[in-house]
Amino acid sequence: MHPRQSIIEIFSTFVQFDADRFSHWATESRLRSSMQGCVKRTPQETSESFWALYWYKFWQLPESQSLAKQHLAAYLQETCYWVSQKTVNGFASTQFQLSDCFQVAIAQIDRVLKGFNPSQGFTLKNYAGPLFASAIRETLRQRHEVDICTDWGLLRKISQKRLQEALQSAGLSADDIRAYILAWNGFKTFYVPTNAGTSRKLSRPDDRIWEAIATAYTAQSNQQISIPTLEKWLLTAAKAARKYLYPTPESLNVAQGGDNSWELLDNLPGNQQPSLIEEIISQEEEQTRTSQQSEINQILVTAIAQLEPEAQQIVQLYYAQGLNQDKIAKQLEMKQYTVSRRLTKARENLLKSLANWSQETLHISITPDLLKSMSTLMEEWLQSYYGV
Repeated sequence: MHPRQSIIEIFSTFVQFDADRFSHWATESRLRSSMQGCVKRTPQETSESFWALYWYKFWQLPESQSLAKQHLAAYLQETCYWVSQKTVNGFASTQFQLSDCFQVAIAQIDRVLKGFNPSQGFTLKNYAGPLFASAIRETLRQRHEVDICTDWGLLRKISQKRLQEALQSAGLSADDIRAYILAWNGFKTFYVPTNAGTSRKLSRPDDRIWEAIATAYTAQSNQQISIPTLEKWLLTAAKAARKYLYPTPESLNVAQGGDNSWELLDNLPGNQQPSLIEEIISQEEEQTRTSQQSEINQILVTAIAQLEPEAQQIVQLYYAQGLNQDKIAKQLEMKQYTVSRRLTKARENLLKSLANWSQETLHISITPDLLKSMSTLMEEWLQSYYGV
């Protein structure tokens, strides 16, 4: 997807798909004329954030709400697209395509606008992103389209107790369950992913790991087993676990027993089984946040290491030792304004590294407001990093 260049395009064009891929930006002529008139009247305003707030204020007025909503829907097209793509790629499989998820997300525009509050410091795009993602996940979940993990990810996450219950629920014999659990223990022992990523993306173990699992199984059971059999067992276990954790719903009004005297509604387990899928989603989102924090930490540490030695020394004296610029100047035998300039330049370089990472990794458009928030967070990080 190529980014839109002008303010008029950003607030008047919409994503068009071709075979579930971005095709082009389609212009809505009425919105284009509207934006041309606005830009002509205030040519000095060229920032996205200004025009987003401009239309958000008009959205709050009944007489201009419809037009403003369309402009803001156009504005959020890229955010919606990238969130949809990231969410779809995060699931092991779903019948929903990127274009389906895009439509699910953009349909939340009213919810986004009603909840958005500029005074809380968020930009509209940054506020809309999580809501779009949440709407897609909830829709997939409601329509039973979520395979939240790959089979290998699910087997890595599930506890032995849950797996045993799942295999019992699937009707396996006690001997088969023991064999499956033994194979699964080998899998848990030897398949330790080293690459960063969520369980949604864990792939099939390589041949070396399969051989290790087979050897361990043979040593503990005194029975030879082939790798294809091991893989078949584990995939069967994963299927049973998925069905057990996320059962296919049945009609609550199906009668039980031969005398039709009671129904499943009479035998609901209540809260005995909390939503395990939701627990897994929560765990994965927490892992994602932790991973991003770790990445931010590494980016800033690397950026500091890439500063010139003198700049590193100034940053160290300023944040670690708490010296002001005058004291640093005396210690380094330089002018105070030189210290000030180099400290500012060092901060700019660190902020630039952080902004580039946000753009490339999170596909977040950098706005003045966002840069200001990043700068505040970076300042807090520097103080924490240097132990202030």
